[in-house]
Amino acid sequence: MQLTAPATRPTGTRDADGMAVASFILGLLGLLVLNVFLGPIAIALASVALWRGTTRRGRAYLGLGLGVADLLVLAAFMQADSTISWSF
Repeated sequence: MQLTAPATRPTGTRDADGMAVASFILGLLGLLVLNVFLGPIAIALASVALWRGTTRRGRAYLGLGLGVADLLVLAAFMQADSTISWSF
């Protein structure tokens, strides 16, 4: 007796697609706030999504690039201010 309907797509691929989108959103948000936390999370999510074979490879690569950009922006502000935090 089967209680649930069979999945049309493997759930691993669907999870990887969600991770790719999440990495893009977190990477984009990290450019504005909390880049020290959101940048590494975006990099990790994009890497796992690519490793799992997401169908949204473009978004995963954008999330990876934005996560790296978050850390570069943080490093630039730290170099300019000589502090870990920065303000407008």
